[in-house]
Amino acid sequence: MITNKHITAFLFGALVYSFSAVAGNAIGTLKEPPVLAPLVESGELPPMSERLPDQPLVLDFEKSGKSIGHYCCTMRMLMGKSKDIRMMTVYGYARLVGFNEKFELKPDILESFDVEEGRIFTLRLRKGHKWSDGHPFTAEDFRYYWEDVANDQELTGKGIPQILLSDGEPPVFEVIDDQTVRYTWNTPNPAFTLGLAGPAPAYIYQPSHYMKQFHKNYVDPVKLAKMVEDGEYRNWSAMHTVKGRQYRQENPELPTLQPWLNTTDGPSKRYSFTRNPYYHRVDPTGQQLPYLDEVVLLMGSTDIVPTKSGSGESDLQARYLSFDDYTFLKQGEKNQNYRVLLWRSGVASQISLYPNMNVADPVWREVLQNVQFRRALSMGLDRHELNEQLFFGLAKVGGDTVLDVSPLFKEKYVKNWTEHDAPAANNMLDEMGLQKRDSYGTRLLPDGRPMEMIVESAGESTEQTDALELIRYHWGELGIKVFTRSLQRDIHRRRFLTGQTMMTISTGMNIGLATPESNPEELAPVSSAQPNWPVWGQYTETGGKAGEAPSLPSAQRLLELYQSWRQSTNNVEREAIWSEMLEIYSEEVFSIGVAREAIQPVVVNRKLRNLPETGIFSWSPSAFFGVYRPDTFWFEE
Repeated sequence: MITNKHITAFLFGALVYSFSAVAGNAIGTLKEPPVLAPLVESGELPPMSERLPDQPLVLDFEKSGKSIGHYCCTMRMLMGKSKDIRMMTVYGYARLVGFNEKFELKPDILESFDVEEGRIFTLRLRKGHKWSDGHPFTAEDFRYYWEDVANDQELTGKGIPQILLSDGEPPVFEVIDDQTVRYTWNTPNPAFTLGLAGPAPAYIYQPSHYMKQFHKNYVDPVKLAKMVEDGEYRNWSAMHTVKGRQYRQENPELPTLQPWLNTTDGPSKRYSFTRNPYYHRVDPTGQQLPYLDEVVLLMGSTDIVPTKSGSGESDLQARYLSFDDYTFLKQGEKNQNYRVLLWRSGVASQISLYPNMNVADPVWREVLQNVQFRRALSMGLDRHELNEQLFFGLAKVGGDTVLDVSPLFKEKYVKNWTEHDAPAANNMLDEMGLQKRDSYGTRLLPDGRPMEMIVESAGESTEQTDALELIRYHWGELGIKVFTRSLQRDIHRRRFLTGQTMMTISTGMNIGLATPESNPEELAPVSSAQPNWPVWGQYTETGGKAGEAPSLPSAQRLLELYQSWRQSTNNVEREAIWSEMLEIYSEEVFSIGVAREAIQPVVVNRKLRNLPETGIFSWSPSAFFGVYRPDTFWFEE
């Protein structure tokens, strides 16, 4: 754990042990993956022993319950749109530091890292580690990003990423040697390592040997201008950005450190990801991972994913599947070569409603910012009926907060203002001065308009659509007329940022599995992507250059606590901060949770091995399948 007194080494722990002589000897005798053997024999590719780092990451299969696999095969997965190519980075989950299956933070791509006083981070790379094209992965890749990307205003118009700021100040960056870099801030920055471990990680390095050919500092201006013109880019910085996207692996030429690399130029209906011959992880016998030769993403549309999964067209599928698909998928087990596993969702609430504190309509804004109104809406919901209708009673009811398995869990966070009590909710609305109604029984706003509330969604969940039918009825009993609108996600985000959206229905926060070390950013207005306070979040996000400062005292306090967490250096302080933030958030009902720990069906090929029977399917911190190490999955022939 990080302390405020000593340098703390984060070593491999439960899933990792030192690279032993046994494993080292095994590498010399193991056969190459059959798909790579011809390249090794022809001399186009070095042998495995020369492709691995001097100290690879050796996974401990015994403690994680995994079996030794063998090389072969292609694994298929279904995706709904071209942007879903990013899921290969989420699932592959190779990170500088990452979470294991116990949600402990451990070195991964890094050999180790030290933290002093919560503000000095020394990162040590694995000697001999190489990018997927065989070029060394060294401190130069970090220097290039820091000096030539992060600090180039043409490439980062919004400034240095938040993860690299503490109290608004950037770090002092140092290259210690070819395998060591250091970041030093004046104040603690606990968000740094968490950002490196995220499902959409912060990339503080780039393959400099490849990216320099697109950068003005390294290319003749005439040549660079010609490249921009030939590629039909807006300018050189746009070209550099497109060519260097590591999270969304759209450029097949971009070297990677992930287990599989994209080989398909898009747009395409079929993306092929083949094994990275220089990948840094090995199994206990010394076999280089991944076991799977190829992962194929089949693009279609979100609404046909359940049907195609039930037809056996995916070897591993959870994305775009929900509990209401379970019966259909279970029936398909009889005729198709798959099983349906029942995992649990790790989000704070499977369905959550977000009142927009920053809605443009001044009358609605005053109403939505009144805590009594939000509490009345929450008490007006019959969550038990919603659970029975949507999840056959198999989910849990309660607010949008941490799950029972979180060490931060308290029963009151779940129960605050969540008991169904329509009479009490009606009384609360009356006491607000909203007692006047029209001839249809609809309450009237202070300016005399009928209280007609529009709830918007990104239109990607039938669960949300079905839930809205019941919610419309529940809130109708309070005299509130509810309308719904489905929009594309990008359009939806623009609408709530510009104040056009009154309320959003979506999944709950990604804090279900939170620990004191987790970043409590979702509980405070820090981002323009937060549908309940986007303008306040934009103000924090831009350092006051855009948006508006929070006006509600409770939101101001949450932001203060968030900043305190960022300055904290020990878990006692962090736990106290989390507790106060969870208390305020649940009391103020800044989001209205409905159902928790819903069943997540996972369709898996009967021959696929090393995927756990039960798991938690969550964006953060598990990166969906990521913490379960898909590079260890293999097919039994």
